[in-house]
Amino acid sequence: MASSMLLPLCSTCGKTPSFTPPRGISVDKLRRLVLNVKSSEKTEYTAMFNTNSRRDFLGLALGVSGLFIHSLDAAYGAGLPPEEKPKLCDDTCEKELENVPMVTTESGLQYKDIKVGQGPSPPVGFQVAANYVAMVPSGQIFDSSLEKGQLYIFRVGSGQVIKGLDEGILSMKVGGKRRLYIPGSLAFPKGLTSAPGRPRVAPSSPVVFDVSLEYIPGLELEDE
Repeated sequence: MASSMLLPLCSTCGKTPSFTPPRGISVDKLRRLVLNVKSSEKTEYTAMFNTNSRRDFLGLALGVSGLFIHSLDAAYGAGLPPEEKPKLCDDTCEKELENVPMVTTESGLQYKDIKVGQGPSPPVGFQVAANYVAMVPSGQIFDSSLEKGQLYIFRVGSGQVIKGLDEGILSMKVGGKRRLYIPGSLAFPKGLTSAPGRPRVAPSSPVVFDVSLEYIPGLELEDE
């Protein structure tokens, strides 16, 4: 009957099931057969574990490293503010500069005095010590003595710097600060290549220099 194949619920609970081996097979022989099967299964499972574990471990390591790199890229790419570079003219200075009259020279150089100095002006051929911040018209800095942490010393009016910077400093006084709007004809004829964090300067394109004339070494010695 079909119902004889079904057992009442929990009819074997608490009892140890009995097993009668088929005729012609001893209990010892059957036990050895079961042990062999278990042994082969264990070997197979061990091999599968070793293969899969190496593969899984490698995948896990690559996944974790990828996640770490991605998190760093996100932090440095979008999460951190850009580095603030030192300037000769801060935000307050920029607002005040809007009301300063523009001076235009015969060469096409234009400038605004941020601060008029009280000392002497440099004669042609004298060395000067100055700080500068060089920018493209958009305001991006491409060179700066402030970032280098040292004054820029050169012989003014001798062609050691671009023409616009030479002309602009010659009429300054020691202690003064000036913004120079240098036209392309007085700037870099060959341009400047870009660098990490630095914009490219196209050949003969206009540039802007903030300059402070710190002192004139040779002239100070003569005054003494």
